[in-house]
Amino acid sequence: MLGKLARQHDPNVLVGFDHADDAGVYQIAPDTALVQTVDFFTPIVDDPYTFGQIAATNSLSDVYAMGGHPLTSLAMVCFPEKGDLAILERILAGGLSKMMEAGCTVIGGHSIRDEETKFGYSVTGLIDPKRVLANSGAQPGDALVLTKAIGTGVIATAIKKEKAEEPWIRAAVESMTTLNKTAAEWIAAGPYRVHAMTDITGFGLIGHAREMALASGVSMRIYAQKVPFLPGAMECVRAGHIPGGLKANREFAECVVEYEGNIAEDLKTLLFDPQTAGGVLISLAPGEARSLVTELREVGVPAAYVGDVESAEKPMIRVR
Repeated sequence: MLGKLARQHDPNVLVGFDHADDAGVYQIAPDTALVQTVDFFTPIVDDPYTFGQIAATNSLSDVYAMGGHPLTSLAMVCFPEKGDLAILERILAGGLSKMMEAGCTVIGGHSIRDEETKFGYSVTGLIDPKRVLANSGAQPGDALVLTKAIGTGVIATAIKKEKAEEPWIRAAVESMTTLNKTAAEWIAAGPYRVHAMTDITGFGLIGHAREMALASGVSMRIYAQKVPFLPGAMECVRAGHIPGGLKANREFAECVVEYEGNIAEDLKTLLFDPQTAGGVLISLAPGEARSLVTELREVGVPAAYVGDVESAEKPMIRVR
């Protein structure tokens, strides 16, 4: 809808909403720019403290995906007028724990009465204008590295139906409460030639890969068997625990996908699974993926090489 409105022309806007990037970037000095993002959603787990942690992790992710460092945040709360304030306190405490881990200061917020609880943050970070990692820089020949396993959407749906097994819940919660801080800092400090980066959230792996391909003017090849999936994700798909967002993602983006070989239907389905606080998809120079994956795994990031960038052609995304 923003794209239908009159455009503002400001030379200090380095990254706007033109390419559906993860956050906006606004230059305030020759060597400094602001990274700004906002995100909030309804509870996807029962425990309020954990929900707060997940919401904060998810909100911070967009800043990390641009290569920025989160600085301050504002909490956004929708809460029932007659709700138990002890629950709200736990939600806020969970969010604060992750903001403190990120070194991001909560400086205020806003709340409204709402029958449905919603929570998240507006986050502002800093970045070097010359080191912005937008989703528009992927180059033919690049390798694609993913830093978290896929499957939080179908597992969250199973949780809501009270069909999720405890090991699945633990693995999904651990993933959704793990900041992308380590991966982002490792990339920023390392010798790697990273050309583009985006986080995998509501549009799923295929949806966000499509955004990167469109913004960069390239095509992509995804190796389905190399994509890591959370424990229980396949079982959830086979049991029919499919979120509405997954169906919408598939209806929207599958038109640019061509499948090569005999790929199982449940595997295809998970490629469109909407993620909460997902990992980052990194497009980096050929020959550097193996080293990056090895080093990230050594510091606790479950990274995997999942595909390659190719010259623009149809289909935009090949899955094999």
